[in-house]
Amino acid sequence: MTVTAEPAGGRAESAGSVRHAVFVQLNDPAGNSVLAYERSGDGRLIEAGRFPTGGNGGAAVQAPVDALASQGSLVYDPGHGRLYAVNAGSDSLTVFDVDGARLTRRQVIDSGGSFPVSLAVQGDLLYALNAGGDGAVQGFRITPDGLVAMPQSRRSLQLGNANPPVFISAPAQVGISPDARHLVVTTKNHNTIDVFLLDPDGRPLGEPVVTTTANPVPFSFAFTGQGIAVTEVGTSSVTHYELHADGTLTPLSSVADGQAALCWIQPLGGRLYGANAGSGTISAFDLAPDGRVALSGHDGGVVAQPGGAPIDMAASGGFLYVQNPVAGRLDGYRAAQDGTLQHVAAVTGLPLFADGHGMEGIAAS
Repeated sequence: MTVTAEPAGGRAESAGSVRHAVFVQLNDPAGNSVLAYERSGDGRLIEAGRFPTGGNGGAAVQAPVDALASQGSLVYDPGHGRLYAVNAGSDSLTVFDVDGARLTRRQVIDSGGSFPVSLAVQGDLLYALNAGGDGAVQGFRITPDGLVAMPQSRRSLQLGNANPPVFISAPAQVGISPDARHLVVTTKNHNTIDVFLLDPDGRPLGEPVVTTTANPVPFSFAFTGQGIAVTEVGTSSVTHYELHADGTLTPLSSVADGQAALCWIQPLGGRLYGANAGSGTISAFDLAPDGRVALSGHDGGVVAQPGGAPIDMAASGGFLYVQNPVAGRLDGYRAAQDGTLQHVAAVTGLPLFADGHGMEGIAAS
């Protein structure tokens, strides 16, 4: 594999300053690994190394462009200076220590289920979403030595899928609310959002509160001041839901972006950016104080046209990085105050999506 990045004119940051990085998970079924790039002050990327996870990548059945069919398969934890990766093909998680763009593998641990696809971190709590079979969430405590599975934290989602699952029926994302009182899971064509109430130790209290979504096929989400903003692929929409203390959800507003396959969402600079895999575009959304979500006022909300099939995204500083497995590319953009995106970086020569397999997972520090 040959990987080329735009020249960045030297080291990413001056000596002694904070070093920022972008990490891309290759998800190879013959041996998963993470590519690391130093981020320069102007957003460009310098390749820093390839780091095996010690596990295998995987692929959902009939996946069109995104092998794991999820958001959050690679997660950076700034509080502990760690990077967490899923190994869907070997039912495990990998913990890396992060030093700038250099990774040191600390631990490989069982994910608590089959075909892990998404991770969420809040404080000393991590949850893994396993998409295979009935689907399950498993909680872990983050300790100085690594992850420790929490007793009585595993809950089945009772989805009745196969292993590996068909991509459209697999759960897509797990998230922990900022107050660590709710665990949220989206279920795609089951058309529900499951919310588990968490006790003070981070364990689920009983069965989830299940809400049928405003539009079909909920995929990814981001927490807001009022609740969660959710992409709903069936209508290529973002719906903003108020999250109540009892785990119920109330839709506040919904808007379609007129694109195809709006699946991934990333907050940046007070806005939400969505990746439209079916139309090769990036859309921008604004949230009003009353909870109303609207397209940003630029060309119907479209703020970039990377082509190919943009999927997972990550934000670092004022920059947005977009993974594109069909094009074998990673693109970087500077977000302007008005929400428009200026292209500042491109990494080419990454593995191309083929035979249902491809890279998926991106994180940034």
